[in-house]
Amino acid sequence: MIEMLKSGGILMIPIILCGLAATYIIIERCVYFSILRKNDSKLKANLKDVIERNDFATAESLCDAAGTPFAQVIKKAIQMRKLEERDLKDVVENEIEVVIPQLEHSLTLLGTIANISTLLGLFGTVTGNIKAFGVLGAGGSMGNPAILASAIAEALVTTAGGLFVAIPAMIFNNYFNRRVNKEIVLMESSVTEFLLRLSGRI
Repeated sequence: MIEMLKSGGILMIPIILCGLAATYIIIERCVYFSILRKNDSKLKANLKDVIERNDFATAESLCDAAGTPFAQVIKKAIQMRKLEERDLKDVVENEIEVVIPQLEHSLTLLGTIANISTLLGLFGTVTGNIKAFGVLGAGGSMGNPAILASAIAEALVTTAGGLFVAIPAMIFNNYFNRRVNKEIVLMESSVTEFLLRLSGRI
């Protein structure tokens, strides 16, 4: 495996680094969304009883403990609960916009890695073919077989390496973006329900 990677040449270094970065982001986001769903479910269950008792101090403490975007929005709503309904709605909508980057954290980088890895693989293909044609041009009909094989290996390995990194990065980037959109919809729905509960309508 090591020898195969070495045959890809110097371009395998940034491809490997892209692979490591993508792996870290994918694992981090998977763990984040798992914890997010768990903490939000627990917070929603606890808030119901606390709000019914008008214990807003405890409600804010529960939001701080949850530490999720949804909790941040709910805490803001609690703090601004004395505003008029229209003003409170505007505050909450603005706070939702503020917390969305937390959900999208590192996803732009993951998408960039997918694109860069593909381009690095293509670049390796081009440089490998240039070397191969250079060998053929310098050495007659076949040139030096060993050097020719090395140039072809560089082209193939970098292409495979780039795709190996880019494909899962692109798949997970699309998955996480769909997950973010879903979380935003759920957040908006839950916040609306909370505002109705806060106003005593339900």
